[in-house]
Amino acid sequence: MDRKWEKGFAAKRVEQILLSEYQHYFRLAMSFVHNEADAGDIVQNGAYKAIRGSRTLRQEAYAETWIYRIMLNEIFRFCKEERHVSLEEAPEGNYEDRYENFDLQRALDSLPGKDKAVVELRYFEDRKLEEIAEILQENVSTVKSRLYRSMKKLRIRMEEPEGRKGK
Repeated sequence: MDRKWEKGFAAKRVEQILLSEYQHYFRLAMSFVHNEADAGDIVQNGAYKAIRGSRTLRQEAYAETWIYRIMLNEIFRFCKEERHVSLEEAPEGNYEDRYENFDLQRALDSLPGKDKAVVELRYFEDRKLEEIAEILQENVSTVKSRLYRSMKKLRIRMEEPEGRKGK
């Protein structure tokens, strides 16, 4: 192991990656939760955990995929939590649809978490299959299968007549 890496370089490197890749993490979180405040909380919690755990990172080469794994774990944890919002807390007003292709977003949301993550990382974050496999801690062949299966589901979902979507 490199001496420079041993002497606290990990925390600095993790911080650099978090700052440079923040928009990617935020966009990934938004694609799952569709709420800016929640996505920001997810990324902040993930960043805190990454910085706090940076001393456990053994090799600099794996820092980016390690952080993506932390962010995905935070997203999945957040999505599993039960949320209760009272009517007094619910925001009022008109909302602008932020998605250019709402049908695609709805189809993506219909996928299971890890399948959606594979599609998001591959096509929206431009990650290689090998990187996705490292992030999800799965074999490359499993990631390929998930991607193929997910794309097939998305195609079917996107081709459904308007009245059948969401059923």
